[in-house]
Amino acid sequence: MNTIVLQRPADAEVNAQLQPQIGPTKTIFPDGFPWVEKPKTYHHSIDVYLKDSNATGNIYFARYFEWQGICRERWFFECVAADMLQDLGVFITKEAQQNYVHETFAFQTVKCEVNTFAIKQCSFSLLFRFYVNGTLVSTGYQQIVFANKQKKIARLPDDVLDKIRAYQASEEQLLGLR
Repeated sequence: MNTIVLQRPADAEVNAQLQPQIGPTKTIFPDGFPWVEKPKTYHHSIDVYLKDSNATGNIYFARYFEWQGICRERWFFECVAADMLQDLGVFITKEAQQNYVHETFAFQTVKCEVNTFAIKQCSFSLLFRFYVNGTLVSTGYQQIVFANKQKKIARLPDDVLDKIRAYQASEEQLLGLR
């Protein structure tokens, strides 16, 4: 049985009698329990054109890396900080990977889902899942490091880390990477 750990004390107090507590404020509930909050997932659609494909109509593999960047920037702009933290520093992509699962063609709509994982004080990773008509066609990830204006690794502000954590991938989403 999959479980999700709630960390909100109010929920733990309300439901303390339903299941045993683990630690002082964490209670475990099964998936689907009415008060369990699911992690947010960012969604972005990409229209695919002939310019994205080769002579046979297959989409160039490199486009998925380009789309990772587009979805990453849009997620950060819409969900974390519209100013991209430009006054504090820069984001550096330390690592990126893309796994091709199924071929795609021109004039299809590719839907991307973005979640976060491996969140640390100075870095986090983004999980990308690309679908066409509900079929998984590609997965990938990027490890992002934050650096100050002097290009030295720096801690992300707490409010930014909280926004990033809101999109933290579930265990099932991470298993899709393998």
